[in-house]
Amino acid sequence: MISGFVNFYKPSGMTSSDAVAIVRGTLSRALGEKVKAGHMGTLDPFATGVLPIGVGKAARLFDILLKKQKTYIAVIKFGTATDTLDLTGKVLSEGGVVPSREDLERVLPEFTGELMQIPPAYSAKSVGGRRAYDLARKGQDVELAPVKVTVHSIRLLSFSDDEATVEICSGSGTYIRALARDIAARLGTTAHLTALERTASGAFTADGAVTREGFESDPAAHILPIDFPLADMPAVSLGETDALTASRGGRVILSHELPGGDLAVRAVDGKFIGIGCAEDGALRMKAVLC
Repeated sequence: MISGFVNFYKPSGMTSSDAVAIVRGTLSRALGEKVKAGHMGTLDPFATGVLPIGVGKAARLFDILLKKQKTYIAVIKFGTATDTLDLTGKVLSEGGVVPSREDLERVLPEFTGELMQIPPAYSAKSVGGRRAYDLARKGQDVELAPVKVTVHSIRLLSFSDDEATVEICSGSGTYIRALARDIAARLGTTAHLTALERTASGAFTADGAVTREGFESDPAAHILPIDFPLADMPAVSLGETDALTASRGGRVILSHELPGGDLAVRAVDGKFIGIGCAEDGALRMKAVLC
């Protein structure tokens, strides 16, 4: 079974699930066998940009890759509110105050670091076993609890008329639509997103991403190695006997101390074995991916 990643560039109007179906279907037809695939973090349908898709065993790295830092370019339109917090939604109010560039630059630093954020009503959050967006579409009130998110940086790129373009680097689970809503509220007004591009998700960047057309024309050429996104992860290299034990899921006793946290486990020839961790003086495999 083929395993690896596709750095897919999702266009506006396509859901993340649609993108996965395209990758899965294209590879299944090319290989003549059913291929498993899953994305590494949802992008809203109206948004564009980097959508890493794990193929085969790579899908098992979801929890690890979900924690990677992400970078977005967002266009915020001030003075108009929509129910979805983006341009696809129903307009709730218009004619709100448009802040000055100086006022916006003054409050942006307040939205970095650890923040408590209320997710949008139109989101995939679960409410009583149902998706919040399903309830919101039926006109039902949706109350979501605040969640802790991390925003590493916000940089104002441009400001014109009633729109600001900002670059945001954030941790997992951050809703950029909600961030725009909260920034506007801090300025005494309303806002929604008119555009959103994810330019990076961990090691995956927009300049290295492939479009649907490019992938469908030559899918095999766009499969990245399964350990591609793990270059910054601490690693441990095993000799032939220990590598075989690890590849079978066994514990490996080592003569040296291992660092804490997840470890990329490789054989001395560089072959990637999987993800492990130190446990009671030994290496325990969390996921065998070779």
